[in-house]
Amino acid sequence: MKRFLRQPATYIAWPLLFACGLTLLAYDLPAGYVEGMLLLVVGAVGIILFDAFAGIRLPSIARFRAHDYTGSREAFVALIFAAVVIVFCGLDLTLFPVPLLDNPASYATMEPGREHVRHISSLCWTLPPIGLLCTRYRGLRNVLITVGLVFPVLVIDRNRIFAALFSFALVILFRRDPHRPLPWKSVSVIGVIGATVFSVLGAVRSGSLDNVNLPFSALYRASPQGIKWLALYVSAGPYNFASMVTKGYANASILVGQLVPLSGPTVTAAADIPFDAPNINVGTEFLPFLLAFGPWGAVLSMILLYALLLWSVRRLRASVSLFSLLIFLRVAYVSLMSPFAPQAFIWTNAAFIVLCLLMQLFAALLPSRRDGVAIHLPNEPHAWNKTRST
Repeated sequence: MKRFLRQPATYIAWPLLFACGLTLLAYDLPAGYVEGMLLLVVGAVGIILFDAFAGIRLPSIARFRAHDYTGSREAFVALIFAAVVIVFCGLDLTLFPVPLLDNPASYATMEPGREHVRHISSLCWTLPPIGLLCTRYRGLRNVLITVGLVFPVLVIDRNRIFAALFSFALVILFRRDPHRPLPWKSVSVIGVIGATVFSVLGAVRSGSLDNVNLPFSALYRASPQGIKWLALYVSAGPYNFASMVTKGYANASILVGQLVPLSGPTVTAAADIPFDAPNINVGTEFLPFLLAFGPWGAVLSMILLYALLLWSVRRLRASVSLFSLLIFLRVAYVSLMSPFAPQAFIWTNAAFIVLCLLMQLFAALLPSRRDGVAIHLPNEPHAWNKTRST
């Protein structure tokens, strides 16, 4: 399992295969839809085979464990960044309606200015990793973790909940004692919490699944409501992707809108795409490329996403920098979610990566202790940070 976590294919190919397998179980696929499924499966298998021969791996857990971020210049910059994110989370909750407390449908309503605030507040998923890694002060750490996990619930942003829990769990796994077994109990609890919150918010946000008109299988219809929401979330992307392969529909506006700010619709819901169920309008990370360039465009996007993941792994392997870790966490998450919806090839994701690179550069330019200037951060003994790297 330790080797499995260090393999890049773990975060892109295996989730894609799992989503395709669940899609086959959840639906009685119409004629011709299998071709689109095979395209996704072949792409995932190709990535697994290349990954096995390339041998590019994440740093060992011992390297993560040996690196102490607290008190460093990177931690100082990261805590300033976290403070800015928390301020924007507060603005999001005070200036605009709180969807969970007001009207669940308002989560998608972007009043004048809210979209700009949300660009920053949506980075709340970074707060738990920063809290775990950048301070030993228990109170500050708990505030960062709490805000990062509670804010997405208040705004009914299930994607940010998953991103925060994913990053939280992965940092726990990476920072554990390498001589002890994997903390599956802690990670399992995080997973159960995430699944429960997701199912509850799915019902609050979108209503009953009776309004979804898709060819569900008997196995899906016999499942509990909570399981249905999770299965639909995982399988809807591959299903819609397969349907577009069969229909041969073309529309490049979504891809252009994702890559160029203010140039057009950035989500499939805003475009006139002939989905089988208009209210289930997701279609994998690769759907915009499929609509713009056909099946070969979809294959190219799989290769590009895997290349982006390898780039983030190489950066993290070269030096376990805090900002390289944040970049990897982001790229790994969007790769994990690639069977669901586009999150990697969008301009906001590119902006986050550039921001991390700039913060890393800024941290390197700050005066260090060797220059006679020390950066003092709140410290308290913490079990995960016992050794300091040289």
